[in-house]
Amino acid sequence: QLVESGGGWVQAGGSLRLSCAASGFTAGFTFDYYAIGWFRRAPGKEREGVSCVRISDGTTYYTDSVKGRFTISSDNAKNTVYLQMNSLKPEVTAVYYCAALPRSLAMVWASEKEYDYWGQGTQVTVSS
Repeated sequence: QLVESGGGWVQAGGSLRLSCAASGFTAGFTFDYYAIGWFRRAPGKEREGVSCVRISDGTTYYTDSVKGRFTISSDNAKNTVYLQMNSLKPEVTAVYYCAALPRSLAMVWASEKEYDYWGQGTQVTVSS
């Protein structure tokens, strides 16, 4: 089970930190078996990959449009992944989802079909 939190409304230029708390993985699989990705779906658009972190070694991935503004991190003791979003722009308004895929597939993190678990999403709204 993945549960997102931290979404909300913010003015352009502001910051938000999203959290993704993980629990209840299939027996025998622990948090560091996975990579955790963040996706977003903006109104009228398809869902797209934003970032991903491979829990076992901290390797991170970002889509080009967020590099330098978003930072993904994990707290393994809390089974939680964070997405720090700075210098927010209205065009990043979307529902943000976290998802888990096996760490061996982390290099194809932007492919939705590779993920085993999804959260319910959290709304991020950036006003101009």
